[in-house]
Amino acid sequence: MGNPDKAKWIAGPAAPFVVRYGVAVVSVAVAAGLAQAFLFFHLPLAFSAFALSAIAIAFWYGGTKPGILAAVLSALVRSFIFDPEINGISSVLYDLVFLVFALLMTGVIRARDELEMSVAKRTAELTRANEVLSHEIAERKHAEEKLRQSEAYLAEAQRLTHTGSWVWQVAGRDALHLSDEWYRIYGFEPEQGAPAWGLRLQRVHPEDRGRWQEAIDRAISEKSDYEVEFRILLPGGTVKHIRTVGHPVLNASADLVQFVGSSTDITDRKHAEEALRQAQADLARISRATTMGELTASLAHEVNQPIAAALTDANTCLRWLTREQPDLEEAREAASRVVRDAVRASDIINRMRSLFKKETLQRELVDVNQVIREMVVLLNSDATRYSISMRTELSENLPGIMGDRVQLQQVLMNLMINGIEAMKDVDGPRQLVIKSQPAPDTQPDEQLMVSINDTGVGLPSQQVDRIFNSFFTTKRDGTGMGLRISRSIVESHGGRLWASSNSPRGASFHLTLPGKAENHE
Repeated sequence: MGNPDKAKWIAGPAAPFVVRYGVAVVSVAVAAGLAQAFLFFHLPLAFSAFALSAIAIAFWYGGTKPGILAAVLSALVRSFIFDPEINGISSVLYDLVFLVFALLMTGVIRARDELEMSVAKRTAELTRANEVLSHEIAERKHAEEKLRQSEAYLAEAQRLTHTGSWVWQVAGRDALHLSDEWYRIYGFEPEQGAPAWGLRLQRVHPEDRGRWQEAIDRAISEKSDYEVEFRILLPGGTVKHIRTVGHPVLNASADLVQFVGSSTDITDRKHAEEALRQAQADLARISRATTMGELTASLAHEVNQPIAAALTDANTCLRWLTREQPDLEEAREAASRVVRDAVRASDIINRMRSLFKKETLQRELVDVNQVIREMVVLLNSDATRYSISMRTELSENLPGIMGDRVQLQQVLMNLMINGIEAMKDVDGPRQLVIKSQPAPDTQPDEQLMVSINDTGVGLPSQQVDRIFNSFFTTKRDGTGMGLRISRSIVESHGGRLWASSNSPRGASFHLTLPGKAENHE
């Protein structure tokens, strides 16, 4: 099989057969014609020179075989046309010259072919290398483009999440990398370069600087991760809340060399948490106010009773005093009743006012039984309106508790109102029983338990655990916060609040509170 590279670069073998051999014949014919022209003008005989040129042309453009043909034709033309009478030795010498020249041209052609093949091979290798290099360049450009795109995505993600990335080395505390978002959070200019450790430390709020430095020092000594929340103070006075997470980088010798991590601006989250806490506090106060709004009729009824009694006693006192002989003893007794009725009305109003007030919690020694009695009196009108009988079963000698009286009133009132509303539309007996007793499985002075039992519609099936969740309600006009707030209040007093179903119907709410027997005594 022929060499394709040779066929590509050598004109002779690649040319058609007739053209290659035609070159040999034509070149010899041209040489003969030129020699005849030289003879015509009586110039020195030059056929041999022209013949050698023809042989060279045939070898170069036609190839080896056409070159040999040109050498044979040149010898024949010389012998029969130009030197027919030359002696045998001269003829042989001329033919030997043609033969030697043909051999030389054969070597030259072979050398040319090998050179062309070598050049072709090298050119092919260079072409392939250039293609590979071009592919690698294209891949590198693509990788660089992907990297730039990834960096752009990362920068955008950091901007959206308010998170800046950083790397700093332990030796010297120099920053090796600070992202653009980090500069924005901390209020530095990227054009001024990475700030020194001292400048970064100055950004930390003075009140948080010690805690922040302690977390860094502990992470360095333990070669461990660290996470710390702190505040930074910008030159303009702006305060930001920052959450920083760092991860140690160790070398082959397990020596700590760097920390890599991120800093997130959580200022908005902190403000939202504070707003949520304030909203929860306001919602608890609104819940109390809403509940009290429902008790306006009860309040009017309860206040009207002592006022009416006081008015009657006052008229009685006046009658005793306006007699011809005033009966001072009877008048004094009537006046004493007026005072008692006024105090009773004042107590009712004060209890209502305390529930409306937004005031600091006041921990004091509270008699739970007394609070229960107050709520029974307060809610008696509502119970009567719906034909509900209220009964108390209060254990004596219960320990007092240290708590906020207003909050405990709110819890009991909320649970009792829930029981009343659960029974107002049911058929059958409607009873609300409030019990107090020492908590089971505890010492008598350790804990007390209060239970509110009703015979209403009962707890929602399959959702008992959800009734204490925020915004979960089974009432059409409920807020879903009453039980959530009640449980929070009980837990803030160190107690527990839970619910259970009654048989055959109704629900029970139980709460336990830690006792303070030593104070009660």
